[in-house]
Amino acid sequence: MTSSQHVVGTEGEFSPQALLDGLRALGPAALSEALGDLAHLLQEIAGDPGEAFTLEGRARGEFAVLLGNLQACASAMDVLEARSMLALRDITRRDRYASARDHGAHEVGAEPSRTAVEKAADGATRDDLSLITRRSPHMAGRTLASAQRLLEVLPRMMDALRLGKISSDAAYAVAGAASALSPDLAREVDRRLHERLPELDGAGTRRWADAVATIAGELDPEGDTLRHRRALRERHVTMRPGQHGMATLSARLSAIDAARIHKRLSLEAERRRADGAREGHGAAMADSLTDTLLGRDDGAAPGILDIGVIITDRALFRPDAGDTAHLEGYGAVPAEAVRQQLRAATSDPADPAEDPYGAAGPAVRAELRRLYTHPATGELVAMDSTARAFPPAMRRFLTWRDTTCRGPHCNAAIRQSDHIDPVSRGGPTTLDNGQGLCGHCNKKETSAAHVERIEDPGRSGHRVEWTGHSGTSRITTPTPLHWPRRSEPEDAPRGDTLAEEPPVDDPDP
Repeated sequence: MTSSQHVVGTEGEFSPQALLDGLRALGPAALSEALGDLAHLLQEIAGDPGEAFTLEGRARGEFAVLLGNLQACASAMDVLEARSMLALRDITRRDRYASARDHGAHEVGAEPSRTAVEKAADGATRDDLSLITRRSPHMAGRTLASAQRLLEVLPRMMDALRLGKISSDAAYAVAGAASALSPDLAREVDRRLHERLPELDGAGTRRWADAVATIAGELDPEGDTLRHRRALRERHVTMRPGQHGMATLSARLSAIDAARIHKRLSLEAERRRADGAREGHGAAMADSLTDTLLGRDDGAAPGILDIGVIITDRALFRPDAGDTAHLEGYGAVPAEAVRQQLRAATSDPADPAEDPYGAAGPAVRAELRRLYTHPATGELVAMDSTARAFPPAMRRFLTWRDTTCRGPHCNAAIRQSDHIDPVSRGGPTTLDNGQGLCGHCNKKETSAAHVERIEDPGRSGHRVEWTGHSGTSRITTPTPLHWPRRSEPEDAPRGDTLAEEPPVDDPDP
């Protein structure tokens, strides 16, 4: 291991500030040397930790602090990697363009095309990144593109990653979700996300991507519609070989159709398990899909299926309103994705022969439920009916409000309605004391040290604090159904939101 000249101060003693100043001033070679020293040290202690991980005489908190510091280092390294990728790309472009100009210097009209040169240079950079980082060329290219967006149009998200306020997964989820946005729109999304960092503290990657979609849809409703129509043309089905004789079949569909299919398979899996099937829920869903598509006897029969859709009256009747729609168990989708179906579901057609539900249309017409959104948070806060237990209507409300599991950083679908303060401790069965969780997170009484609903005079909304046994706390909030507008008053709910659950006949298998 070496000791660089810039790591010592004027008195010959180690100085963190001298090291920092030296690394900033001396360029990539100095930073590379310092990182090489650090990498050597970490590799040695990782291979032979000595007494570093012995349990005798240690407190649990010491290892929790160690993990926290390792996470802080990883976040900083992720930002340095992103900056290094962009620097490698830019210097490759510079060198390739200079070389192209030199080759054409003696030819009249041979000025190289900067676009063509940069495209070739970016391909070379991608291939180099693939070799250096051991990623596939495709993943190297995607990582480079996301790093560029984070540095150039999402600087607040990049800074939050640097400071360890968000994870690398969250930062790259935001960058991926912003890939279709214009630079100016992405910068505004970045600003609004930064304002809501406390509310997104415990968010999973699905929630982060959902937030980007919601904000972008409200800022640019016309563009949101165009992006949806363009994406709709990219429907496809793929098959990827797996291990041990298995494979993954994927279908890219409209969100509504995908949500319907998933819900049908989930209900069919529950039916099979109730009939005595021993397979897990996921395996039963896969069996139902296979049997239905291949026409086997155990395939799901055609039937009526509803899927919850939440959309504001503005988005339903005014395409320029800028409000997104939300699907039960899915999250934000462009209002255009559901507008036509919602109108068909909520009004009788002029010609009964054109009823999308056929002769049974009047019988299966969707029932509207009136919901209200909070002006400062965009969360669902009330509904017309109330109850003292979690009846189906209240369970559905919790699913609509929370969208995905409320456990910290969890992306799973909601499977159960949970009392935040358990009934065994006198907790009431109310919406304020309820949250939607997956099966894993609903074991919070054993997996977390403490979970409670918290009231903060400075912040509105339904906030739940999860504290682990190490003392680390994360706050989760429901997914906003609209991103709060600054001009709206803070003390009263805005408008009514129409929540529809249109029964839809599944097509024959």
